[in-house]
Amino acid sequence: MKLLHSLFCTGTAMLLAACTAPTQQQAARLGLRLPPAALGASISLQQHLSVEREGRTDHLDAALEIDEDHVGLIGLAMGQRVMSLNYDGKVLKTWRHALLPAPVRGEDVLEDIQLTYWPADSIRAALPPGWRIEDHGRRRTLWSGDTPVAIIEYSAEPRWSGKVLLSNLRYHYRLTIQSVPNGQ
Repeated sequence: MKLLHSLFCTGTAMLLAACTAPTQQQAARLGLRLPPAALGASISLQQHLSVEREGRTDHLDAALEIDEDHVGLIGLAMGQRVMSLNYDGKVLKTWRHALLPAPVRGEDVLEDIQLTYWPADSIRAALPPGWRIEDHGRRRTLWSGDTPVAIIEYSAEPRWSGKVLLSNLRYHYRLTIQSVPNGQ
């Protein structure tokens, strides 16, 4: 049970980028809630995720489905569902395993998904004053003022195919996402 608890706390929490609550020096997350249709595509992916944080690497599997009406994600650790989220463009519904640390929030997971996959123009329109997003080829950078907050690098187009590397400079984690379309 202790090993299972450890895996849930470290792997899942790190994957979801919310194991540590922001300090006073770190502003809260953006709170993006973009409409699913703003992605401009329907996708269904199996993903393998690796999270590096504080000298440790953890792995998780996920299933991600997005269409014009919803975003759905199921996160698995050791073959067990540890989190799910469904977002219809208005309401975000989440389920969490009891061993998942309380700071892991569906809102943060949804935000990372949208920052990674939604078009820059859709994100740009929703950013608060002082924030900006830049796309240059297969690299995206999110800025707060003159400070880079996240850098996302893509191996292929469309951006959800292949490998994605998200380096969150504010919360100090690196997430590698290897995606394969369902049915392949």
